[in-house]
Amino acid sequence: MNRETRNSRQGHHDVLPVPSQDENARQEFVGELRRFLTANIQPALSDLYEAKVLPEINAALGRDPETASEVRAGMKNNPLYQLWSAMQRRSQEMIWSSAIDTVERNWEADREKISASGNTDLLSLDPDLEVPSYHTAYDIHLQPGGYHGEHAAADHFAGAVYDLGVPIYGGGMMGEFNDAVGLTLVKHYQSIRPAYIPSRILDLGCTIGNSTVPWKSQFTDAEVHGVDVAAPCLRYANARACALGHEVHFHQQNAENLAFEDESFDVVAAGLLLHETSRTALPKILAEAKRVLRPGGVMIMMDGFRPEPVPPLNAFFQEWEIYNNNESFLRYLISADVLELCRESGFEQDAVSYEPALFVTGQEEQGGEDQGYLTGFNKIPLLVGYA
Repeated sequence: MNRETRNSRQGHHDVLPVPSQDENARQEFVGELRRFLTANIQPALSDLYEAKVLPEINAALGRDPETASEVRAGMKNNPLYQLWSAMQRRSQEMIWSSAIDTVERNWEADREKISASGNTDLLSLDPDLEVPSYHTAYDIHLQPGGYHGEHAAADHFAGAVYDLGVPIYGGGMMGEFNDAVGLTLVKHYQSIRPAYIPSRILDLGCTIGNSTVPWKSQFTDAEVHGVDVAAPCLRYANARACALGHEVHFHQQNAENLAFEDESFDVVAAGLLLHETSRTALPKILAEAKRVLRPGGVMIMMDGFRPEPVPPLNAFFQEWEIYNNNESFLRYLISADVLELCRESGFEQDAVSYEPALFVTGQEEQGGEDQGYLTGFNKIPLLVGYA
């Protein structure tokens, strides 16, 4: 028997590929494997570090380690770390392989559904847009073909795989509709602008619109736009937003060179975009965000910022994805002076800062408690700039 079922980590919408019972069991297994690695093996690694590796590093250096690199040098040859790292890497590959089976099986039916569900008046694709090299150099997060790879006409494949894969990656902490990042940005914006209703909102690096739709669901009268370079994700985003009952404009554009007029948005948001760009792209994106902001507007971004020093062991675990999950540009972001880059991009000296925010999982709306997530912080730093 191979009847269809629904992933317990994810809210359903009409264009989400529905896994079979066997596919769902496989996806649930991958999620539980990742949870086990994080909850059981990683703490054991911390204990082993304190008991064995740290004394060895102290003996070699004559002091405690000061950087993640020094911790890595001591840990990389340890068999338990090698086992954990290999299983972590393999579980990441298994996320996508388990989701791909579902998307491939549903391919033809879902392509028709997406074509029928979407609103072409809200979707603007540019077949001549050059996808930047930081997307084509390797598959980010190990997703085969990346976010932009196209396999057929009117392709939505990468978007559908992403929508199924993110809940497995996040262990259910990314929200019922993969919208935890968007909810976090929206709620923080409301806390700093409680009396202001924005009329025009831009989400940079929107992927499938999972962080874009929360802006529209909260500010229903606003004109909300999402930008990304990946056409398959944007086709899926368009149909997905319509399936969820929201009119959102999606554009295939590079955030380094936006096609919008100066001072045309009240809010420019970005959730986990910057670490997937590059050293040269980052200041261009910040400058474009400043350019399109109206006077009094707000830029608000979440990413792997590190405004305060992190203990070397914590930094070592946080930076695992740089070396093992195709997140190479995160290395630059965590070391860059992003506030200074914002000032060089046109923001006033005192108009940009890191503001602590609670990561919102959506559990609050379901009667539970929201909690801090991402790299173990109860509060995460958001980059906020005021035009």
